[in-house]
Amino acid sequence: MNNDQSNVNNQSQEDLSEVLQVRRDKLTKLQEMGRDPFHVSRYDRTSNSMEVKDNFENFEGKTVKIAGRIMSKRIQGKAGFIDIQDQEGKIQCYVRLDRIGEEEYSIFSTYDIGDILGIEGEVFKTKKEEISIKANEVLLLSKSLQILPEKYHGLKDQDLRYRQRYVDLIVNPEVKNAFLTRTKALKALRSYLDTRGFLEVETPILNTSVGGANAKPFITHHNTLDIPMYLRIANELYLKRLIVGGFDKVYEMGRMFRNEGMSIKHNPEYTAIELYQAYADYTDMMEITENVIAHMAEAATGSMKVNYQGTEIDFTPPWRRMTMEDCVKEYTGVDFSTINTDEEALAVAKEKGIEITPGMRRGEVINSLFEEFGEDKLIQPTFITHHPVEVSPLAKRNVEDPRRTDRFEAFANKWELANAFSELNDPIDQKGRFMDQLRKRELGDDEACDMDEDFINALEIGLPPTGGLGIGIDRVMMLLTNSPSIRDIILFPTMKPIENSSSKIEE
Repeated sequence: MNNDQSNVNNQSQEDLSEVLQVRRDKLTKLQEMGRDPFHVSRYDRTSNSMEVKDNFENFEGKTVKIAGRIMSKRIQGKAGFIDIQDQEGKIQCYVRLDRIGEEEYSIFSTYDIGDILGIEGEVFKTKKEEISIKANEVLLLSKSLQILPEKYHGLKDQDLRYRQRYVDLIVNPEVKNAFLTRTKALKALRSYLDTRGFLEVETPILNTSVGGANAKPFITHHNTLDIPMYLRIANELYLKRLIVGGFDKVYEMGRMFRNEGMSIKHNPEYTAIELYQAYADYTDMMEITENVIAHMAEAATGSMKVNYQGTEIDFTPPWRRMTMEDCVKEYTGVDFSTINTDEEALAVAKEKGIEITPGMRRGEVINSLFEEFGEDKLIQPTFITHHPVEVSPLAKRNVEDPRRTDRFEAFANKWELANAFSELNDPIDQKGRFMDQLRKRELGDDEACDMDEDFINALEIGLPPTGGLGIGIDRVMMLLTNSPSIRDIILFPTMKPIENSSSKIEE
């Protein structure tokens, strides 16, 4: 921990430096005695803290070996108590001079909070009925040369918590619980798909073109090939190639990268899952979305209802469904069934204060009105369907109204959680959509997709009717763990180097 950020005991910098030196002096003395803790390579644990405490009747009087970090220490003459913390929790250990010997007890007395110990001893209850371990042997496994935050004040500086997640996990148990919840939810997600015949696959992270979504990429350079390459913004086009190749159900969960703004909902790298199913459409994806997220919630929290920052979110299927045009009509009063030209739509946009961009058309106006006036009304899980074709370059057109697509976005707590559609499998139409994306790029839209000739070739080989779905894992995890920021559910979120960390993050 940086000294200028660790004044947790109200000590002066000089005093703190002196305390740190004392720890190093203790290490040096141990090394001179031939007791260098860093020479210990392994320790054979037999149990963990929670196992012992939850099954005391089976462990009482038996000898166990546990290991963990000293979180508190109370020495009273010839006996002392320490609290040892492992991954599962804490357990008290009772150490007596007459059990481990005078020399070992003298060494034990010098150990500091933060040191990592191995303890062998008998399980018992103290007079105060606290389940504990009576030590027969105490072994120093690693010496902590820094100072943990003092327990009553903890590590409260939010920026420092994200930078030093390893300390955050030690001193703030609720942080570890959030990541354990995340793991449970991800296991449930994979299990849900695996048992329904989906195959987990891996596709490239480094791409030679930008595609699969509208977003700004991170750009790098391959020296040998002497070409620019891009960290993937989505894995969609590769996964659909696998459906062309004959796989019926595939999914991939992993990191995506977008060179865009940072906020409580956005990190430059984030976790998403995309899945594709042959001979299915967007309504099948809707069913998967509501059921798999409800399944994740129940597996991770015990309920399909979660409390997020004081608001109950009920993921129990079925979720509400409404078209984008109906949502716009409900919250703006504008009925696009009576507005058929770009000119009429642009007049509405101007009236409603929507920014008009070069080449803007009717469908883009509908989408802008929805984003401005509809999204923030969607608290409970809701499917918004039938997006305009202008903002859906990879989705199949709706047969009844070709200006719309068979697409949906899933929202909860005002956030987009998922995006899905019946995949466009007409190569001629797809090439025209890509050409439209190139037109947008020429007009200044640096988030527009590239032309992907190989993907067009794959469609010409033949893509069966296919449903595709993408879920933003991190936002779902925020809701399941009641976390106010995406940084709270990413173990190591993106941070500016500390010398440049003064600028604020958008709210």
